[in-house]
Amino acid sequence: MLNIVLFGPPGAGKGTQSQKLIEKYGLIHLSTGDLLRSEISQGTELGLKAKGLMDAGLLVPDEVVIGMIESKIADNRSAAGFIFDGFPRTVPQAEALDQLLEKYDQGISCMIALQVDEEELVKRLLLRGQTSGRPDDADETLIQKRVQEYNTKTAPVANYYAQQNKFYAVDGIGEIDEIFAKSCEIIGACQVALNK
Repeated sequence: MLNIVLFGPPGAGKGTQSQKLIEKYGLIHLSTGDLLRSEISQGTELGLKAKGLMDAGLLVPDEVVIGMIESKIADNRSAAGFIFDGFPRTVPQAEALDQLLEKYDQGISCMIALQVDEEELVKRLLLRGQTSGRPDDADETLIQKRVQEYNTKTAPVANYYAQQNKFYAVDGIGEIDEIFAKSCEIIGACQVALNK
C-alpha cells in the first residue's frame, strides 16, 4: 500500500498535485477538512462532537481527527493507498498516525514537501483570493500569519519524517507537470525501497 503525506504551506499547490497523484496511483484522498465536513453532514458521533467544538470556536482535538481517519482507513482496506493532505500538522499527530497505520500493518511510504518561498506564496494566495471567495486568501496580513503558523508548528513534522528517511523536498515553483513528474520519481523510488 502506498501512503503519501503531501506537505507544504498554504498556496504551495497541494490541491493541484494531490489530484494528479490520486488519478495516477488510484489513491484515496484524506483531507482532514473534507473528513470533518463529511462526518458533520452525516451526523456521525465524531461529526457531532467536532461540530460542537467548532461552533464553540475550539480546535478539534487530535483523537477526534485520528478517529475519522481510522474509520476511513477501515472502510477502504483494499485501497491502493492514501494521500494525506493537511495532516499531520504537528509531531504528536504524525506519531498518532504512525501508531494508527501500524494497527493495519501499514506505514507512511514518503512525505513529499512542496517548497515555495514566502513571497511567491503571498502572490499566489492573493491571486486565489480574487476567485476563491475565501477572506483568508484576500488579506495579506492573514496570509503572512498563516505562513508563519505553518513554519512554526508544521515544519517540525518535516524533521520527524526526515529522521525516518521518508522526507523528500520538491521545488513547488515551475510548471505543474514538471512538479508532478518530480513527485512521481520520488514515489517510484519509495515503491522500490518498500518492495526490497
